[in-house]
Amino acid sequence: MSEFVDYLAELFEGFGAVRSRRMFGGYGLYHRDVMFALVSDDVLYLKADDALAELFETRGLPPFQYPKGDRIVALSYYEAPPELFDDPDAAATWARRAYAAAVAAKQRR
Repeated sequence: MSEFVDYLAELFEGFGAVRSRRMFGGYGLYHRDVMFALVSDDVLYLKADDALAELFETRGLPPFQYPKGDRIVALSYYEAPPELFDDPDAAATWARRAYAAAVAAKQRR
């Protein structure tokens, strides 16, 4: 387990229990068995729906991207806003938003 991922579990305590699982060289963060965030290279990305993605984009926060063959794939996870790391209440608010987006996406499938 990475120290950063351990720190995130503590940071999100105001949101609720968070567990992590290694995946593809990074980690998925789960709440109630729903993945609401991912960590890659010690960067936190939060799940977004269309409205939340627009908020991330207007703040200049990029989506998580990875190369696949000869193209770049962008997922609906966006880099977390910096203030989240300084304020546990902000962390809980952002986690709730990301979790709601993840639950809605799961229900659509």
